[in-house]
Amino acid sequence: MTIPRHTGHCSQTTERAWRALCLLSSVLCLLLPVARAEDCPRIVSQSPYLTRALEWLGRGACIVGVSRYDREEMALPRTGGILDPDAEAIRALAPDLIVTSNWADAEQMAKVTPPGARLLRLDGFASLADVEIMLNALADASHARDGAAKIAAFGKAWREAAQRLAAKNQGKRVLVLSSCMGKPYAFGRGHLVGDLFAQAGFEIAETAPKIRHADVETLIMETNPEIVVALGNPAAESCRGIAPRLKVRIVGLDAAPFIHPGPGLLEAYAEILEVFDADKTP
Repeated sequence: MTIPRHTGHCSQTTERAWRALCLLSSVLCLLLPVARAEDCPRIVSQSPYLTRALEWLGRGACIVGVSRYDREEMALPRTGGILDPDAEAIRALAPDLIVTSNWADAEQMAKVTPPGARLLRLDGFASLADVEIMLNALADASHARDGAAKIAAFGKAWREAAQRLAAKNQGKRVLVLSSCMGKPYAFGRGHLVGDLFAQAGFEIAETAPKIRHADVETLIMETNPEIVVALGNPAAESCRGIAPRLKVRIVGLDAAPFIHPGPGLLEAYAEILEVFDADKTP
C-alpha cells in the first residue's frame, strides 16, 4: 500500500508559518524601541541640580547629555548652558526629554527642542515643598519606578529634622548669609535656604522675599538678628572680625549641602542640627 505524500500541502503550511513568524518579528521590532524609550527616555539635563536629582531617582543611565556646568558627568556630551543652550549638540543627541531650570527662557528652549522631544522647565529654589514638586515632576517625566516612595521618604525625613530643631530653637531670629566676605546676599523666606531655616522654627530676619545683596555690616545692622549664619568658611577673617564689633553670634556652616535643591538638603539639616541641637548654639 502506498502512502500518499502531501509535499505541496506541507510546503504551503510551512510558508504560512514563516510569514506569520516574520510578521510577528517585525511587529516586535517596532514595539521594542518604543518600550525602551518609555522605560528609560533619552534625557538632556541642562542644570547640575536636575542631573543630581535624576541620578537619585535612578534615572542616571537615561541621561545622554548635560550642560557645561555639570561636574558630575564629565564623560557625557555638553549641551551649552541654561541661558545659552547648544541647539546643534542637543539635536545630535536625539533626546526624548529635556529638563532645565525655569531660569531658562521658555521661547529659546522651545526653539532648541527637537520635534518629538518633551521640554520640562522646573524650579525647586522656592521652598522645600517646591523641591518635592520638582522631584515628583522629574520622576513622572523620566518614568522613575520607585520615585513616589523615595520622595515620600525624603519629605518625611526633612520634616522630622525640622521639627526636632523647632522644638529647641523656636523663634530665634536668624540672618542667613551666603558668606561673611565681600558683598554677600541674605536669604529671605521665599528662597529655599530661608524656608529651610523657617521650617525649623527660626524667625527669618531678612525681609526681602528671596535674596538681597549688601555688605555684611549693612545686612546685620538693618535686620538686627540674634544669630548670623554664614554659609562659608567659619574661620574666615571677616567672620571673626564682625562678631565682636557688632555684638552678634556668627555660626559658620559648610555651603555645599545648601546649594542643590534635592535630597542632599538632608545633609544641610544634619549640619544645622549638629550646631544648634541640644543648646549647642555658640
